[in-house]
Amino acid sequence: MPEGPSILILKEKTEKFMGMKIISASGNAKIEMDKLPGLIFEEYKIFGKQSYLVVEPFTIRIHLLMFGSYSVDENSKPERQLRLHLKFENGDLYFYSCSVKLLDSAVLKEIDWNADVLSDDWKALKARKKLKAQPETLVCDALLDQNIFSGVGNIIKNEVLFRIGVHPESLVGKLPPKKLSALIFEARNYSFDFLRWKKEYVLKKNWLVHTKKICPKCGEPLSKNHLGITNRRSFYCEKDQKLYV
Repeated sequence: MPEGPSILILKEKTEKFMGMKIISASGNAKIEMDKLPGLIFEEYKIFGKQSYLVVEPFTIRIHLLMFGSYSVDENSKPERQLRLHLKFENGDLYFYSCSVKLLDSAVLKEIDWNADVLSDDWKALKARKKLKAQPETLVCDALLDQNIFSGVGNIIKNEVLFRIGVHPESLVGKLPPKKLSALIFEARNYSFDFLRWKKEYVLKKNWLVHTKKICPKCGEPLSKNHLGITNRRSFYCEKDQKLYV
């Protein structure tokens, strides 16, 4: 599943379409395609892993799910995977194997933009308040909660917890204040590292524990388990990541 930084890169690649008129819309997404031609692509907003293409009075919400993808100016996938094709005067935008919804733009007012870890509107104090309201939550689940850390995915989760030395099964309410602050800080900080490495095509080279077998600190074998209510893969070191319960 693409994480927040990957969606931000997608947004940057669509900048040339801003202010352009939609010439045609097609694809097998179950939306009213006939409402889109003639509308102006006014803004591309992102909230974590979701994209909002603002074409007043509508907003096209795109979620790439687990295996979704996109391309600009070249149709790179089989027709059966093509959910949405937007044609502009200066090029084409394609979305594949993803969720596509046509919504009223009023939905944008309902989103807590302060929760997006890559946004200028990010509010760390707000994240802290939300975390303190759920002391019994495992930190591995809290990091994947899009209402708190929108844009954080499984890779970021594993790397953040290793960076701050916290076991994924630790309880949020048992973290010392400094560790809670480190959790919030690194959720955003690592997301920007992820973004930079992704653009430089060196993301995987910088993973410390995600999909790895040996701890880079102590040299002991890493643990790998599906943990929490999210049941996502966790890679962690029993020695270097303290369990707070």
